[in-house]
Amino acid sequence: LFQFNWFKSMAKIKKNSAKLILIIIFIINYISISAHPTVGQSSQFYTKEHFVIDLYTATEWMRCSVGQRWNGETCTGKIINLNHDQMEEVLKLASEQLGSGWRLPSRKELESLVCRECKIPKINAEIFPNTDPVPYWTGERNKFAKRHFWSVNFYTGNTYGRFYPYQSLAVRLVRNR
Repeated sequence: LFQFNWFKSMAKIKKNSAKLILIIIFIINYISISAHPTVGQSSQFYTKEHFVIDLYTATEWMRCSVGQRWNGETCTGKIINLNHDQMEEVLKLASEQLGSGWRLPSRKELESLVCRECKIPKINAEIFPNTDPVPYWTGERNKFAKRHFWSVNFYTGNTYGRFYPYQSLAVRLVRNR
C-alpha cells in the first residue's frame, strides 16, 4: 500500500513537473526574446553628439538628415531632398568635414532604423529627431527592376523599390564602424 501511494504521488509530481517545465520553458523563451534589442529601440543605439552608433548593424549614422544641423539637442533646419547624381557632392563634403567613409545606407541598414511601435515618423525620435515621414534613399539598386533603387518610407515603415535615381528623396548618411 505504501509503495502504491508513493507511485501515485510520483505520477502527480511528474504530471505537475511537466506543466512546470513547460511554464519555465515559456518564461525562458519570453525573456530571451525580450532581452535582444528590438529593431528601432534605443538599446540598439549609442548616441555621441551628432553621430549615432548602431550596435545592430555595426555602423555609424549621422543623427540628422542631409540639410539639417545638430545644435546639441536636436536636428534643426530643412531636410534637402536629393537625387543620386547630387549624392557624390554630398558624400565628398561629408568626407571633408566629418571624416571619410560616408555613403548611402544599404536597404537592410536603413530598414534597421524603422521602429514599428513608434508613431509617425516610424523612427525613434529621441535618437533621430525631426526626421521627415517620407521615403529615404538607399544606395541599393532593385534587382527586380534594375532602373529603380530601394527606399525606406518613415511614414509607413515600409520599403519600396520603385524610385528612379533622378527622383529627389531625403537622405541619411552612414559609414562602417
